[in-house]
Amino acid sequence: MRSPKPRRTLPRRPAPSRAVTAAAAVAAVLAGSLVIAPAGVGADRSPPVPGPAGDAAGHADRGPLREGSDGGEGAAGSPASAALAPASAARAALTAPVTGLPASTRGYPREQVLTPDPENPADRSIKLGLVPYHAIAPRLNALQRLGDRVSVEVAGRSAGGHRLFLVTVTAPESAATARAQERMRELIENAPGAAAEDPAVKRDYKTPVFLDSNIHGDEREGTDAALSLIARLATATDAKTEDLLAHSRLYFDITANPDGRIAGTRANANGFDLNRDLITASQPETRALRQIMIDKQPAVMLDLHGYVNGTLIEPTTPPHGENYEYDLFLKNTYANALGMEAAVDGLGYTPAADGVEPAQIPFRDRREGWDDWPPMFTPQYAAFHGAVAAHTVEIPLKVNGAEYDTLPVAELRRRSAIDVAVAVAALRATLDFARTRRTSLIADQIEVFRRGAAGAPQVPVSAATVPGVPGIGPEDVYTTDFPRAYVLPAGAAQRSGTAAARLVDHLIADDVRVSRATRGFRLAGRAYAKGSYVVDLRQPKRGLANVMLADGRDISDKVSAMYDISAWSLGLLWGATVERVESGSLSGLPLRAIGAASRIGRVAPDGDLRLRLDTPQEVAALNSLLKQGVRVRRDGDGGVIAPASARARAVEAARVYDVAFDRATASGGAVLRRVRVAAAVTPGELFALREMNFDVIPVSTATLDAGFDRSAADVLFVSSGLDRAALAPAARAALDRFLGSHGFVGRGAVGAALGTAAKLLAVTPVEGNPDANGVVGVVNSDGSARAGGSVESGGGWVTAGAPGHSFVYAPLWFTDLGPGVRVDQSYATGDPLLSGHWRPLDDGSGGPGEAGGRASVVSGPHTVLFGTEPLFRDHPKGEFPQVARALLAVSRTP
Repeated sequence: MRSPKPRRTLPRRPAPSRAVTAAAAVAAVLAGSLVIAPAGVGADRSPPVPGPAGDAAGHADRGPLREGSDGGEGAAGSPASAALAPASAARAALTAPVTGLPASTRGYPREQVLTPDPENPADRSIKLGLVPYHAIAPRLNALQRLGDRVSVEVAGRSAGGHRLFLVTVTAPESAATARAQERMRELIENAPGAAAEDPAVKRDYKTPVFLDSNIHGDEREGTDAALSLIARLATATDAKTEDLLAHSRLYFDITANPDGRIAGTRANANGFDLNRDLITASQPETRALRQIMIDKQPAVMLDLHGYVNGTLIEPTTPPHGENYEYDLFLKNTYANALGMEAAVDGLGYTPAADGVEPAQIPFRDRREGWDDWPPMFTPQYAAFHGAVAAHTVEIPLKVNGAEYDTLPVAELRRRSAIDVAVAVAALRATLDFARTRRTSLIADQIEVFRRGAAGAPQVPVSAATVPGVPGIGPEDVYTTDFPRAYVLPAGAAQRSGTAAARLVDHLIADDVRVSRATRGFRLAGRAYAKGSYVVDLRQPKRGLANVMLADGRDISDKVSAMYDISAWSLGLLWGATVERVESGSLSGLPLRAIGAASRIGRVAPDGDLRLRLDTPQEVAALNSLLKQGVRVRRDGDGGVIAPASARARAVEAARVYDVAFDRATASGGAVLRRVRVAAAVTPGELFALREMNFDVIPVSTATLDAGFDRSAADVLFVSSGLDRAALAPAARAALDRFLGSHGFVGRGAVGAALGTAAKLLAVTPVEGNPDANGVVGVVNSDGSARAGGSVESGGGWVTAGAPGHSFVYAPLWFTDLGPGVRVDQSYATGDPLLSGHWRPLDDGSGGPGEAGGRASVVSGPHTVLFGTEPLFRDHPKGEFPQVARALLAVSRTP
């Protein structure tokens, strides 16, 4: 094991402070006084603002455009459209190109005049002495006027409707030079073997460096550091800056979360932690980040966060993601970390004088607890798009949370100034690393793609394979066996065509290559129908394809706890049938590369119509019919039946939501009705409910205490933020009256506590290890597993036909089942964990063995309780319909 690094006392940093806020730095630049020489950073994948046709140079000879002229900015989507968009619209949003001419047709600079935002004195950045969001556009306009190095574009819009700004800093390029750069970028990814031998790549290709700031809205200083550096880079004339900009493109994502920056929240306007959303890409901000990775293909990536004292600089502790080319990644990430550490500590701050501890590198200085296992963090996701050095950097002095509310303004601004200086030091060191290691960084990026395309084995890390990195041990070795391919079969073998199409479109949006069979074929001894999708794992981004589609791995024995989730399999959780093919040749198979999945929408020409409920889109289609007054009935297999008289409305729903209505062979059971949901839930669950087209009214302990109109909702869904015991007596009585005449769905410990306290269901909820999470095996009831008594609710309909696996986070199960309780789903016997991290507690309780065979979903008259997390962070798409069916099944007219 690594021994901790010796802590040292640094000399006190001399006064006056060199920590210059972004506002002061830009003011100095605009006044003609450069404070310090070089360093710059960058981010984004902004839609280019196209220039006039025939503009060969594409930059200074025509002057900046007005924002939005000749094509305008490509908006990423509003909260409402993102939450409620039907499948067809969602699919289009995933795959549609950004408006404007492709980058390869235009040179640099790509300037435009940004429209200022209205001044907002409530912006919570102001108190810290940092740049408020409304001041960013004017600041960027001023930076573009400093010369011909700075370009500003708009990557899209946040969930709250704010612009996401991309700044590119590089030496001027003609349109022809930009096209040549794009050709080399494509060669590196698509023909890495040829790129490795191409002298033009080695000589002329500009290293892409991507620097991301403020993805957590209340961790703001990276934005100010970036603006400060851009100002310096815009006019610096020293040899290092000239060399850097001649051989690099620096992309700055100025603020990845403007909603949170303004409001002082970690999350965006939809309540999402964006640095947990990369693999799901449910939010417009993360979709913009994803496109940056694809379009810019950064070799170096930095994500600025706060707050860890001393400054935390990745690479991380184990476990390391097993799908990386980790030898290349660790070599470069560790080397850059050393440079950042030296730069940060070189500022001269001390614990005694400034409250700043020396910087730390988790790989070297910690045993565990700061891992890079999941691909949902921005730097880890970037590694799958070719970043061979990628870091989270946590600046030191906390100015959010309780500190923001309680510390004097002077102290907050002192801390923020230090944090900005630390961020600038980290950015400058990274740029120097990119400048001096340009050739080897691009060579290593090429090698990442070459291994993927060739199906070459991974290289386990060791002292021999990664020289210069101390302390590598067996605990750092994580590799995987890549299959030959994945197949999403067509026809009867495919569990859900709608789910398969959604998954395929998601893969393509992530730059994973997918083919479709033009006729039937055989692979590895199995027959597949025409229309089956094939993901060949011999492709440049095989790591990304595999990290999304593989089942994952149980890593419970590797470390005692994980920083965040440990499993996320789209193959298991998105509702599609995905088959892993270990070996075989794809040569000669009738496969055609595709840019989008085939549409599913269809309606049987006669008879009543059956709609499956296996995906959020199908639930959304059902809810659209119910809102139009269509008399829809449940069927016995977890779907619904609409009458033939509703065919015209079904045709429209099939078109809008891209779902299939087949001819029904049964008349159906209980009639369903439109459901209005009062929901005390997490932001991810609220988002998922709206994605499924439910009418949702958010509630909480406070809103119920203030008075709630019981006629406004038909069912209550609770997982968070509602404590029956904390309600005032009158509100508690009103809640009990509501529950006596309406349906209830509970999830997790909070939902189960309310359900049992209100005596809605005679069960004992048992909480497992609260740190546990992962994909679990489950057994769904066929309707016969009951503890006694008849049931008025959904029977076996809630989990009928559901997948044989689910997702858990702080898992829960139910014991002591009383009369009238149905077991709709149970954890698989033995150890139900398929992938993730789930250990017993120190006393031996709460582990997966204790949960095995126990009830995970139970129901009774007008009540359903979930011990699983079927809507977690808008991710496990194939599990969503279980909650939807529960809400529909328990609803009743008072």
